[in-house]
Amino acid sequence: MKHTRLPALFLFLIIVITVQLEHGLQGSQSAVQNQAPRAQSQDAGTGDTERDEGIKHLLVQQVEAWNRGELEGFMGGYWRSPDLTFFSGATISNGWQAALNRYKSRYQGTGKEMGHLEFQDLGINLLSRQAAFVTGKWELTMSD
Repeated sequence: MKHTRLPALFLFLIIVITVQLEHGLQGSQSAVQNQAPRAQSQDAGTGDTERDEGIKHLLVQQVEAWNRGELEGFMGGYWRSPDLTFFSGATISNGWQAALNRYKSRYQGTGKEMGHLEFQDLGINLLSRQAAFVTGKWELTMSD
């Protein structure tokens, strides 16, 4: 398999919803957890580890959904709002649905594939109890 490396840096501002963090922090193992270094939190207060793990779990779910070919599951990690702004190269999409449509047109359909996704080198900086700044790398392996 040839590795197709697309622009490999990503940056997320994640709004952590308490309900998401309370759902199954155990469970999924994937490249996100196996390759990510210990996340660095800005403040080492109580609950930071749980929030870090909750964010990692969300990213694990995204990777697993992508690798199953489930774009809507992958998009579950995105803010489902018409106010979402998604940047990819010189293209800007406004709204959750527009971002999903962009992924569909690029990775699904006749003659297209999604490949195998991995996230690496995650850095999680908690900004508050409900927000985090996440950086890392992604690698998408395609069959060609």
